[in-house]
Amino acid sequence: MAGGITETGEPYSAFVGLVYMFNLIVGTGALTMPKAFATAGWVVSLALISFLGFMSYMTTTFVIEAMAAANAQLRWKRREQEEIDDSDSTSEYSDDDVMGRGRSEPETKPILSVQRSGGHVDHFDIVERVEMGQMASMFFNKVGVNMFYICIIVYLYGDLAIYAAAVPISLMEVACGNHSCSAGSVKYNDTDPCWGSVTRKDAYRVFLSVFTVLLGPFTFFNAQKTKYLQILTSFMRWIAFTMMIILALIRIGKGTGEGRPPVASLSGIPNLFGVCVYSFMCQHSLPSLVTPISDKKRVGTLVLADYILILGFYVLLSFTAIFCFNGSFLHDMYTLNFTDNCDVLDIPVLRYFLGLFPVFTISTNFPIIAVTLRNNWKTLFHRDGGTYPWVVDRVVFPLITLVPPILVAFCTHNLESLVGITGSYAGTGIQYIIPAFLVYYARRHLEPVMGRDAINKHQSPFRHAFWVWFVLLWAAFCLMFVTANIILTDTRK
Repeated sequence: MAGGITETGEPYSAFVGLVYMFNLIVGTGALTMPKAFATAGWVVSLALISFLGFMSYMTTTFVIEAMAAANAQLRWKRREQEEIDDSDSTSEYSDDDVMGRGRSEPETKPILSVQRSGGHVDHFDIVERVEMGQMASMFFNKVGVNMFYICIIVYLYGDLAIYAAAVPISLMEVACGNHSCSAGSVKYNDTDPCWGSVTRKDAYRVFLSVFTVLLGPFTFFNAQKTKYLQILTSFMRWIAFTMMIILALIRIGKGTGEGRPPVASLSGIPNLFGVCVYSFMCQHSLPSLVTPISDKKRVGTLVLADYILILGFYVLLSFTAIFCFNGSFLHDMYTLNFTDNCDVLDIPVLRYFLGLFPVFTISTNFPIIAVTLRNNWKTLFHRDGGTYPWVVDRVVFPLITLVPPILVAFCTHNLESLVGITGSYAGTGIQYIIPAFLVYYARRHLEPVMGRDAINKHQSPFRHAFWVWFVLLWAAFCLMFVTANIILTDTRK
């Protein structure tokens, strides 16, 4: 994410790209969604998640269009450099000789003249992976680039805090929970005993300390190659999600479901908003997902199909949850509802599997997110031609990456609030504001170069400027609404 142009990687089919995007989007946020649905009410939740899914799809098309524009500019700069080289020597130019880097000002010479002299070339082909940080440096000024990295960093901090809290919570519930099959109707407090004089909160902090000691050191290295672990955890994830949906449907079908969710509860909307935004997050990883797709003719259609499938999955998971379980006993981490209620699942091995499922899946992602955050910090303060002292590079940056989210997780393990705040603020920036500005400035930046007649085959179907301003106004409204709700809530306390 911090890097610029990187190797594309092994190509894969459009269908595989669809599966990758599905797996990327459906993550930790899905496990916190049932409780948010139960709090906000099923009608409000259905309406809001449908609208937010549409908004996320729109900004995804914005990012893909900006990726195509970035590829076009890189090709233009390369050809322009080759023409300069040709005028100075008789050597033949190659399409891959020169790589454009950094921010470039719009050119005034039409690129169509280059097309005529160099043969037919689709300049908007997405063949080079240009990460969002590089696109920001191409289309934004210095202030915009810094704001982009700050937004990414804040989001990644929230991500790490959520991961750091989710694993100890799951371990605490499995270690301290009552597995006598009657705990599903018991509401535990942090001060309740776990082992003798050790409270549940103490046990949570013990597990958090163990988690930090085991996974924290990865932040100091580049141990990101976890391909086979990712495959294994993806397989486990779909077993777990399928089990939870089927078990809830069976209980509802028997008429023993305890859920009586309200139709609407306005007090739950701000948190539901944050959870939904967080649960549709993929924009920051689109360059890595889309670029390796071998045939991109149907990318737009496949992305739309992906969003429809994901929306349907979220609605199915959440609705089965809120009608199966009493809303007041829904856990922040939905998997935990299956570990202490034998009316739903009476096979001990499977109950422990679901209880510990987040531990395995989240633990493999934590080092990757931590290293990504560390690299973004380095990029934010990077000076051209400069290098960091060894202590700063190997000690300071890893520490400022690891310590803040661990401290947040140490102070609170309210996952619903962590996901809601991360999604409401940093998530709004990444999912709405940055894509809208990227596509807006990409269009302005390339129009003098490409000409008005140039056709970007990856152009968003929401090509009118109205949609860009609509996204920005919606983002501003959301930020004000969430902030006002937090202030009013604190005032009432």
